[in-house]
Formats: sequence, structure tokens, C-alpha cells
Amino acid sequence: MINEELPYEAVMKKIDEYKAITILSHLNPDADALGTALGIFALFEKNKDKKVEIVNASTALPIHLDFLPNFKKIKHKMDYSDSLVISCDCGSIDRLGFHLESREIINIDHHQSNTNYGTINAILPQYASSSQVAFELFQELYTINAATATCFYTALLSDTRYFTTSSVNAKVFSVAQKLVSLGAKPDIISCNLTQRRPLSSFRILEKALASLTLTQEAQVATLMVSKEEIAATGATVPDMEGIVDYAKSLSTVNIALFAMEVKEGIRISLRGKNLDISKVAMAFGGGGHKVAAGFTFENEVGKNALQECVNKVLEKIRELGLLDEK
Repeated sequence: MINEELPYEAVMKKIDEYKAITILSHLNPDADALGTALGIFALFEKNKDKKVEIVNASTALPIHLDFLPNFKKIKHKMDYSDSLVISCDCGSIDRLGFHLESREIINIDHHQSNTNYGTINAILPQYASSSQVAFELFQELYTINAATATCFYTALLSDTRYFTTSSVNAKVFSVAQKLVSLGAKPDIISCNLTQRRPLSSFRILEKALASLTLTQEAQVATLMVSKEEIAATGATVPDMEGIVDYAKSLSTVNIALFAMEVKEGIRISLRGKNLDISKVAMAFGGGGHKVAAGFTFENEVGKNALQECVNKVLEKIRELGLLDEK
């Protein structure tokens, strides 16, 4: 049954207007961003009537996702100046990393904080992943092939933390079943997501866990890593994905905070247990979901910058009274 919330006809009409398509995903992409983008790319790559490119502005991509079809075709600069842009899993236009003010964009996402920057916005915050939105949209417009199913299933599995998040419902399992029937291989995908971690990810995890601090009657857990620790372990940004969830797993913790010192500033990842921590992220210009959000303190440097930024977030949590909601 067609979901009336999705702009099927408008998307199809807009795609028909263009000879070239550029598929983008957000900076420092995760599996949902790349899986959604690669899945859409696989729908168009054999269409001789259209030129298609897949681009991400970040040069460091999660290497364990290299099993996804067409992963090696991801570029880091846009070659088409007159293409239709399809953005994937990105809440605001600045997080795409390119100047797109004059471009028409089909914005596909599931973040509640999305700024609706697209010419056409296909955004369903109630969905578990951006790939679920893309699947519901494009299954009505194209034939979903095995490559697309593989990419979309990978994105769905990752963004639901292996079907454990609050966004998981009967429809999510129905979509997963359809993707498997279309060619996604759950065993191969799960193996690549869980059994291909680089040694550097363990070394940086050790540094992060050593920094563990509990505050507010052990309801808030903080982890952090400095740029020196990141350099010493050889870790990249993709290696640090998921570290914040270790803090969240503690029984007393309702809010987990992970801060990492990166080139552009201090990057903050937040997780909550039945708390709307997106309020914290939005207060600092970021966004995300109720239980998973983030933002970056840009250009924050100095010996104490990491701790000072963490202190700002902890103060904002107190100010918003999030823990009073428990």
C-alpha cells in the first residue's frame, strides 16, 4: 500500500527532468548514510539515459563497509555541475560538505531535526533508518535489485543497532524480510558489520573507557578522547562509531556523552534512554533523534577545550532538566 506521506510523483517527475544525478551523504558517514546512498546509486547505475555519481566529502570512510556494492565508486568531489542532487540521511545542507545553494535537491532522511532544505523532502522521522524511507519511496518507482537490497538492509540493520532501538516495529521487520527476499544476505552483512573491526578501534576504545566519568547520581556517563590519543592509536573517525553506546549500556545511566577532539573542533555524540536528548544537540546547533543526537563545537582548541566543551553539555543537560523527566 502506498504511503501518502511520500512524494512519489514529484520525485519521479524531478528525476525525469535531469540527465545527471549526484547522490550525496553526510560528512563522516555511517552505514545508514552510505547504505542508503549506495542503494539508490545501484538503481541508476545501469540506466544509459542518465549519468550518475556517488560522492561523500569525507576522505575517511568506514572500511568495513567496503563489501557493499559500488563502494569503490564513491568519490570525494562532485564532477557534475548541472545534476539533480539526492541527499541521504543528512539533517542539514551544511553537513553535506558542498556548496549547493543553487541546486535542486531530493532530501531523503528520517531525522526529526531535518531542516527541510530540499526542493523535495522525503522525510519520515518515525522510520528506523533513511534506507527504510528510500526503500518505501523507490520500490514504487523502480525494480529493487539485489545490490540495492543489500545496501538498504545493511543500513537498516546498523541504524537499528541490530533491531534493538525503540524505532523497531512490525513494519521494520516486514521491510527487512522484503529486502532479504530481494537478495540481501543477512549472514554476510552481519559478519561484515560485527567481525571486521580494525585494531585501532580497540585501542581508541581503551582510551575512551579509561576516561569514563559518572555524574548526576551516575545517571550521566561521559567518555572522551583527545587528538593526541587518536593520533597515538592510529584511529579514524569511523573507528570511534559506537563508543558512546558502551557508556549507555551501564545500568544506572540515562544519558551517555562521548566527546572526541577532531580537526574541525570537538565532536559530541549523545545517547539517551527514553529521554529526548535531541534538545541538547539542537541547543548547540546540532540535531538527530530523541535518543541519538550529536553536534560539533567548531574551532574549539586549547589544552582544556575538550573538558570545557563537555562541561557546557553537562550544564545544558541540567538546565533543560532532562533527568527530571525520569
